[in-house]
Amino acid sequence: MKKYIIIFLIFCKILSFAQTTSKTEFDNGSKISVELLNKIGNKKLQQLGMIWGFLKYYHPTVAAGKYNWDDELFKIIPELSNTSAVQHDKLITNWIKSLGYFKTQNYTTPENLKMKADLDWIMSSGFSKELTDILLKVKNAERKDKNHYVSLLEDGNPAFANENPYSTMISPDAGYRLLSLYRYWNIIQYYFPYRYAIGQDWKEILGEFIPKFLSATDGTDYNLACLELTERINDSHAGIHNAVTYHFFGERIVLLEIVFAENEAVVKNYYDENLGKETGLKIGDIILEINGKTIEKIIADYSRYLPASNNPTKLRNLSYQLLNSNDMSIDLKYLSDGAEKTTTLQTYLPNRINYRQKPAIPFKMIDAQTAYINLGTVKSKDFQDIFEKIKNTKGLIIDMRAYPAEFYIFKLGKYLMPHPEKFARFTVPSIMQPGDFTMQEAITVGTDNKDFYKGKIAILINEMTQSSAEYHTMAFRKSPNAKVFGSQTAGADGDVSYFTLPGKVSTQITGIGIYTPEGSETQRIGIIPDVELKPTMEGIKKNKDEVLEKALEWIES
Repeated sequence: MKKYIIIFLIFCKILSFAQTTSKTEFDNGSKISVELLNKIGNKKLQQLGMIWGFLKYYHPTVAAGKYNWDDELFKIIPELSNTSAVQHDKLITNWIKSLGYFKTQNYTTPENLKMKADLDWIMSSGFSKELTDILLKVKNAERKDKNHYVSLLEDGNPAFANENPYSTMISPDAGYRLLSLYRYWNIIQYYFPYRYAIGQDWKEILGEFIPKFLSATDGTDYNLACLELTERINDSHAGIHNAVTYHFFGERIVLLEIVFAENEAVVKNYYDENLGKETGLKIGDIILEINGKTIEKIIADYSRYLPASNNPTKLRNLSYQLLNSNDMSIDLKYLSDGAEKTTTLQTYLPNRINYRQKPAIPFKMIDAQTAYINLGTVKSKDFQDIFEKIKNTKGLIIDMRAYPAEFYIFKLGKYLMPHPEKFARFTVPSIMQPGDFTMQEAITVGTDNKDFYKGKIAILINEMTQSSAEYHTMAFRKSPNAKVFGSQTAGADGDVSYFTLPGKVSTQITGIGIYTPEGSETQRIGIIPDVELKPTMEGIKKNKDEVLEKALEWIES
């Protein structure tokens, strides 16, 4: 019976989406031109985007899915052309009235509110009294805990299942490009837990990006405009990864793995050891220029296309793309043993070389008294045997400088804690009051266990420690004998929410807020190490793991 219920629910979900994607007069285009939008002007378009998104999530009939809300945007836009401020406000007022009657109610502010919906613009935008009043009425509309365009998963993450991807649009027209901007902007406005931490008024960014999207007349420019927009939320989970952005950064690679250390782009390793050594560059060499462009210039040019919560993570993301090209070769100027040199390096398609490195060893004994676990590869089924083997050792290294291969928090935490410890709190969004995020009760890790591991625990982190790895670090550092070593993490804790923009542009954001039990931030800041240590150029040259070495010193002390 349960099986048939699930099938029925899936069918209902598909049918619901079909209602929003059924054939309409706008299937072959929005019928909106750049010229028309320019006549309306940036200010009115900015206000329209805010009102359109507000109605999408707040108006009961729109939230119920009774309108194809994308199409309604294309219907209202032409009517706004050549209107005075008075006519504009009257037109929008009548539009809202036409959506149908609804009841209102008084909403109380929850005590555990972390972030309040940003609706001050209703009063501060200079709208007519009539338009302001009806917007405030919508704000207080009686809503159900259900919205056609967004739902909450079990953990509180928003899911945006009913957004039409318009998959056949390779190069969306002006109307669909504006829709794309409006869709993204309003998802962030109402369902991004860290809107307050973006670093700039999100409303100003909407006005800034309207001309960028209107001028993005081909598929490449459009995808790059979308990518640049994702960068502005300062979230390491954000971004766009598709054929267009892949080609933009370069589809071919050279054989050198680059990292940033001491503000320099340094050769850390070879993607193919045999071919890599033939490049003439050595581990520890410093890249100065690529095709005549300095690294500083490349950073300045590409930063706006590299979504990240903080600068170390932005440089991490750049290091993956730095030597990529669509050409068969690139020219390098580099520093080797104090001497400037130049060379031309062949590029390769990734599938033509031994691109993947050997997986890290999941568990090993560094010496008789020190164990090492890499959570990027270890299997939780082996924990019982591992902890039986190491129970009397002096120290344990937990390497969090990779994405966890499994969700280990409770499976591993029970070995590390003598009793349960609070380690994190979530904020989750609201369907009833879009834009509000409320703080949840603290999550605990560990169980009552008198036989917990009593040696020192050193947790290793860096900019590769992101999302689940950051969450695991928060949990495991609660062990009474734990210390965290390394540098700033990626600052993107919390599960990911996915959605699609017109032209089948897939993207994602952090969907729930993660905080310490005391309410301190993790977004953008990352996990703060107890002992801060960054790799040095000298350490890279000598193939030393300086963070690991410092942790071993502490265990031995």
